[in-house]
Amino acid sequence: MESYKGKGLEGASAIELVVALYDGILRFLNAAIAAVERGDQASRRIAVKRALDIIIHLQARLRLDVGGRPAQVLHEFYASIFAQVLQASQSASRQRFEHAIDCVRSVRDAWQQAAKGPRVIPASPRLIAPPARGYAGLDSASTNADAVVRSNLTD
Repeated sequence: MESYKGKGLEGASAIELVVALYDGILRFLNAAIAAVERGDQASRRIAVKRALDIIIHLQARLRLDVGGRPAQVLHEFYASIFAQVLQASQSASRQRFEHAIDCVRSVRDAWQQAAKGPRVIPASPRLIAPPARGYAGLDSASTNADAVVRSNLTD
């Protein structure tokens, strides 16, 4: 039987799936802050690892060869957030975690706005090839999100 969270994402658009990944980053960074406040190093490390895993996943799906400048900007953003989260964890700094959260939330909110656009394409579990032109150069299910963002920007 599928989990409740898994069923909640069925039928979600590609952009909504990206937003869900950003929500995961935020959830784990907040868990890291809670662990810092409790002085629980093990829980902090686990939460940080999970946040970093999502960041790595998002960065790995970028198609720099297709996405051009927007994909490059996202690539640099993910590298920056990765470094910020590592620094926050190493120093066990609530303030550094909060700064990373603010940065992630800003980009997440932009994706959320794109998801509210009139032409959101549902994600297909059988996406095989990326579209010929991708806005941010994301791979897999995220390629539909790029097409939507690109079309919204050019209208």
